[in-house]
Amino acid sequence: MAINKKQLRREFLKQRLQIPQETWLSKSQKLGDRLIAWEIFQQAQNILAFTSFRQEPDLSRLWQNFPHKNWGFSRCVGQDLVWHQVSISDFDNSMRSGRYGIWEPIADLPTMDLVNIDLILIPAIAADSQGYRLGYGGGFYDRWLPQAVGMKVGIIFDEFYVDELPHDAWDIKLEAIVTDQQLIQLS
Repeated sequence: MAINKKQLRREFLKQRLQIPQETWLSKSQKLGDRLIAWEIFQQAQNILAFTSFRQEPDLSRLWQNFPHKNWGFSRCVGQDLVWHQVSISDFDNSMRSGRYGIWEPIADLPTMDLVNIDLILIPAIAADSQGYRLGYGGGFYDRWLPQAVGMKVGIIFDEFYVDELPHDAWDIKLEAIVTDQQLIQLS
């Protein structure tokens, strides 16, 4: 019997949550260094990102070291993602814990102009060599990505980069995957 997304999600999340804190920090730093060295990141001015949740890679070094870039973070509103521009100099006062316990922008921040996005750093539980990602199952990114403008980059730890994941017709392929060990450009 083929393994399904729900089973994989549960197994991969269990593995990720078992990563020791020191290892998680080291892997997050290596992943951040890989992004910082990437020419596409260096040239990007308008970036959509995420805050770490359930031991996702911690990308906070990126916005802390590059506060001059325009950073957008999402807020869950109903079944949709709403992207807000966050001033990095006032980051702590601009964010709060959202309905899923994920740090998200406060509602009265200006929304991000999504027409000129250069780079979208997308959280994932896992990703595969064809560019498919395994998310948390809520469908927020699945609903938003079809109209998204900008290079779609999956952010995962290397052990969650696999040959093949099950995928559905509505799944949108990533254009690149960045891990603590490698940068894979798919298109």
